[in-house]
Amino acid sequence: MKSLFWKIFVSFWLALILFAGLTLWATSHHLEKTRSEANSSQPKFKTIKYIKQARDIAQSGDIKTLRHWLKQLDRRETIPYLLLNEDGDDLLGRPVAFRLQQRILRLKHNSNHENHDNEHEHRHPYRRTITLNGQHYHLIPDFRAVTLNRVLNRPRVITTPILLATFVSGIVCLLLARYLTAPIGRLRQASKKMAQGDLSQRVSPSMGRRKDEIVELANDFDHMAEQLQILITSHKQLLRDASHELRSPLARLQVALGLARQHGDKDITTDLDRIDREAERLNELIGQLLSLTRMETGTTKIQREQIELDKLLEEVANDASYEAHAANRDVKITHTMPTTIKGNSMLLNSALENVVRNAIRYTAEDTTVELSLQKDIEKAGWVVIKIRDHGPGIPEEMCESIFEPFVRVGEARDRQRGGYGLGLAIAKSAIHLHGGNMSASNEDDHGLSIFIQLPVNNL
Repeated sequence: MKSLFWKIFVSFWLALILFAGLTLWATSHHLEKTRSEANSSQPKFKTIKYIKQARDIAQSGDIKTLRHWLKQLDRRETIPYLLLNEDGDDLLGRPVAFRLQQRILRLKHNSNHENHDNEHEHRHPYRRTITLNGQHYHLIPDFRAVTLNRVLNRPRVITTPILLATFVSGIVCLLLARYLTAPIGRLRQASKKMAQGDLSQRVSPSMGRRKDEIVELANDFDHMAEQLQILITSHKQLLRDASHELRSPLARLQVALGLARQHGDKDITTDLDRIDREAERLNELIGQLLSLTRMETGTTKIQREQIELDKLLEEVANDASYEAHAANRDVKITHTMPTTIKGNSMLLNSALENVVRNAIRYTAEDTTVELSLQKDIEKAGWVVIKIRDHGPGIPEEMCESIFEPFVRVGEARDRQRGGYGLGLAIAKSAIHLHGGNMSASNEDDHGLSIFIQLPVNNL
């Protein structure tokens, strides 16, 4: 059976059949047991017990109490116990079989012969007479009146088979639910790991020999993951190779510039200086590309050490304030706390510096870039560093994409002012290497906040 639809259909159908079958079997077994007991001495002793109870109630002369006792007895027992008067009518007005009415008439006839009655009473002690207010009654069990409907209407009798059937069918449904949801859970875990950057996830090998729509979904998932891995690996390889290849002509260009300065006259010095600046910017771009590809491909080996994160943040703020003051801006730490994590101080310093310098670049003049370090209220064991500027902010739809390479916001953040769009991408890669996250959010009173979340217990 390869179709998941038919597996679900047949499984639930079998569970319902099993439930109904167990219920009917248990009920039929009870009926057969009840009828077989009619030929044994067990119901006779039970009837004698009930006759004694009825006589005790009849002595008070209260017919309402006797009716109430008889109703309770009828609710408990699957065998109907009829309390018949000398005319063959039941005290509760229940229908009486003709054979029982004839039996009552015979008992009434025999009561006129005392000796015969004593002999009859000795042979059938469970048919003894109950007298209430001068009228004689006979308590007689009607074994032939036990029906399936009567059994099903007696909760005490039907509860056990229903509970048994419910338990067995529940186990069947539990196994079915586990069978259906287990591979979906594995797909979900693989999807989460892929979203975190692990493109090596594959699901098909864990499916075993099953053949249904879920296996087809797993195969499609693996094919998608494989194609994504090939594309992203090729993309990173292209960046790395291009960066390396650009270094050689760039080095030759710088050598040629040096020679041109030695042999050139003063008229071309300005043009040479311009070429030199562009070469330096190209060298910087290549360096950033190489750093980014090394971190994204995992070739960067992190030498971890104990880092006092609060002091590292103060060091970054002090270094950045010099650059900020030159542009009529300021950098200030508004809140901090002693925090020690294990990581690479050089990478963390570079990541924080990239974000802070970016904030200085876009905050308005005569404003302050605010830094804070505190516990993350959403994740226990994590801290969050907030870097907030007072600039124009960014479009809401770009709050996630600004961490991607070569993404710049609008014309205001052009290459002259906003760099190459690699600073935040490099910072996020460095934070990811430490098990952390980065996000951005616009402030209500203008400005942008960058949040860096880091686990404290990242040993």
